[in-house]
Amino acid sequence: MDIHALQEIVHKTRDERRKQTLPKYSPAERDTLIKKYHPDFRESAYRPIKFGPNKGESTVRELATLLEGESPVPADLDLTPAHAVDVLVIGGGGAGCAAALHAHAQGAEVLLATKLRLGDSNTVMAQGGIQIAITKEDSPIQHFLDTLKGGHMKNDHQLLKVMVEEGPSVAQWLLGLGVLFDRDSDGNLHVKKGGGSSKPRLLTCSDYTGLEIMRVLKDEVLNQKIQLMEFSAAVELLSDENGACTGAVLRDLDNKRFVVVAAKTVILATGGIGRLHIQGFPTSNHYGATGDGLALAYRMGAKLLQVDTFQYHPSGAVYPEQLIGALVTEGIRSEGGHLVNAKGERFVNELDTRDVVSSSIIRECEEGRGIRTMSGRIGVWLDTPLLEVEQGPGTLEKHFPAMVRQYKRYAIDISKDPVLIYPTLHYQNGGVQIDVNGESGVRQLFVAGETSGGLHGRNRLMGNSLLDLMVYGKRAGTTAAARAKSISQGKLTIQHVARFRAESRKHGVSDGIPSPMLFPAYSRKE
Repeated sequence: MDIHALQEIVHKTRDERRKQTLPKYSPAERDTLIKKYHPDFRESAYRPIKFGPNKGESTVRELATLLEGESPVPADLDLTPAHAVDVLVIGGGGAGCAAALHAHAQGAEVLLATKLRLGDSNTVMAQGGIQIAITKEDSPIQHFLDTLKGGHMKNDHQLLKVMVEEGPSVAQWLLGLGVLFDRDSDGNLHVKKGGGSSKPRLLTCSDYTGLEIMRVLKDEVLNQKIQLMEFSAAVELLSDENGACTGAVLRDLDNKRFVVVAAKTVILATGGIGRLHIQGFPTSNHYGATGDGLALAYRMGAKLLQVDTFQYHPSGAVYPEQLIGALVTEGIRSEGGHLVNAKGERFVNELDTRDVVSSSIIRECEEGRGIRTMSGRIGVWLDTPLLEVEQGPGTLEKHFPAMVRQYKRYAIDISKDPVLIYPTLHYQNGGVQIDVNGESGVRQLFVAGETSGGLHGRNRLMGNSLLDLMVYGKRAGTTAAARAKSISQGKLTIQHVARFRAESRKHGVSDGIPSPMLFPAYSRKE
């Protein structure tokens, strides 16, 4: 059936749905739902890691293969450094830029190397906002409790405490740099309520909050004249004879040459793994999100946490084909948009945690209440026109201009017709284990942002990723700069790579998959 004909049921059932009582899940029902339908619980998608710090622990097959993969660096590589700095930051997204700026502010000589261009990252795709407890009705304690509940009580309490307590100072810092957060009619900061939160605490910039924050951070990196290397992907870390991190080997993507950088401290801020397309899911992630930092840190001997859990954002686009996997902002649901199955029914509280909402959507589709497109994809409706009905014409254009334009490019008017959505691979809940200053178990190796693990537990609360980037970008940058002042440059070796290769042979890993992957498998090969 034509997609437009299928949309009619959403329009016809709108008045009835507005009076509908939503199902309320008990804790036991939520647990049962997630375990039955969430992709994290598909046993066939997982296998044990064969060797290394997380030997025997299970993760998705795609990540296990990457962690056991082969370093692209030859054993006899000339390690004469082309650059020598105090702090090397690897990654040009929000966490990397925040780390570089705070390290630079401490007087450190900083080099920021990024695989693509400065700012090409998942940060620019963050639409929903940044969670910070700033209102009189809210508090960091409540933010802590909401996040702990959302993470299934598996969050690192110390990391979480630091994040929520430093949120207000992060807001001040971003405002000082020039971030244009939304304000109410009196000029005060406007806050919205996000899924899984008990209080409104989302600071937003329409529906392009991450893009606005990244705009300001990028400008500040350039204004501070921080040394920058674009199209320079990190392919290996360097270590001294005691196993401390002493720099990195970069790959110049223009001329394919290796570039050795000596650094007293290194900060990994390479983002997530969406472009591994685990379990075949489409992804909301940017082109370079291939888990580089996990592979590099793992070869150095850094312990990873919770690498068996991933976040599937409930509302990834399913139609048109050109938008498959792209985010349809959670803000639509925060403002009252309904999720609707093929029967015209609401089936979940739209502001429940992401894992519950995603599991509910998957359930509806697997049990025959989804809507199938001409290309064979399946999803449920998000009733976007409802916001225009309830709040007046022009509401979507005013509050969600980026989303309106995103669909308008394909001749779809979301103020008149609902959009079709299905969960999309969105976030890596786990990552490298860090302390409250962002330091990993490997000395002089710091990690910030999505590459790190422990903070979010088994399910990240919306809006916490941007706060994570700013808080731990700052802490990693500040601590790495202070450390660099107190130590001398360590010896440059790749002894850890030799040990890793020996361990790989010992465990019969012989497929030689290059790691890090750098770009998804569908990239052009030359």
